[in-house]
Amino acid sequence: MMSRRPGTSSRRFGDTKSKSSPVLSIGLIIVGGLFLIGYLYRGSGGLGGRLDSFSRVEGDYLCSGEVQRTIPVLQKAYGDSMHKVLHVGPDTCYVVSKLQKEDETEAWGIEPYDIEDADSHCKAQIRRGNVRVADIKFPLPYRPKSFSLVIVSDTLDYLSPRYLNKTLPDLVRVSADGLVIFTGFPTNQKAKVADVSKFGRAAKMRSGSWWVKFFLQSNLEENEAVNKKFEQASTQNSYVPKCQIFHLKSLH
Repeated sequence: MMSRRPGTSSRRFGDTKSKSSPVLSIGLIIVGGLFLIGYLYRGSGGLGGRLDSFSRVEGDYLCSGEVQRTIPVLQKAYGDSMHKVLHVGPDTCYVVSKLQKEDETEAWGIEPYDIEDADSHCKAQIRRGNVRVADIKFPLPYRPKSFSLVIVSDTLDYLSPRYLNKTLPDLVRVSADGLVIFTGFPTNQKAKVADVSKFGRAAKMRSGSWWVKFFLQSNLEENEAVNKKFEQASTQNSYVPKCQIFHLKSLH
C-alpha cells in the first residue's frame, strides 16, 4: 500500500507511522476481546444463569440443556409433583438453579462425573448442599420416596445393561411421583475420545423400542397418563423434543 504513491523517504516514513497506528489499535482490541471472552467462560459465575444453550461436558448432544427447556412443559404435565425435584446428570448445577427459580419448587442435584473445572456458581451450590457428586452405579444416599420427582439426563446412555439393572430401579426408589428420563437418539450417536476419557466409556444411544423392552424386563411401568399430559403441553408450548423422553411410575 505504501508504494502506490512515490515520495520522499520522510513522507513514506510518516505514512507508515500514521497507518500502522490504527492497525496496532485494532490488534489490541482483538487481543483484549479474546482475554475478556476467556475470563467470562473460565468460571467467574457471570454466565451461570444463561447456560441453557451449551454445556461444559463434551459429547454429541447433551440432554441436560434440554431439561431446562422442558421445565414449563413438565410443570403442566406433573403439576404439584414438581415441588421437590432431584436432577441427576451433568450440568446439574444449572438445572437446579433453573428449577429453584420456579415458584414452590425445591431442587437438588447429583453430578455423576468429576467437576474439577466447576465454576464459582456450581461450587456455591455444592457448599450449600444443593448439589453433590456421587457415582450412580452405587445406591443413592436417599431414603425411599425422598423426592416427588426425579429427572435424569445424559447419564444412563453411559451405563452398560449390567449397571442399568441396578441404577434405574434405584432412581425409581427415591421418587414418590415418577421418574423422567432424557436420553439421546441413536441417530445422533458419535463415539468420541473425549466421551471415553470423561465417562470411562462411549455413550450408547439406544432406540425407544430398546428402552421400552428394558422397562418391561425391569418391571418398571411407563406412566401413560402423564405421557399424554406431556404431549398435550408440548403441543401448547410448540415444544419439539431433541431427546427421547420417558415417564416412569414410582414404586408403590
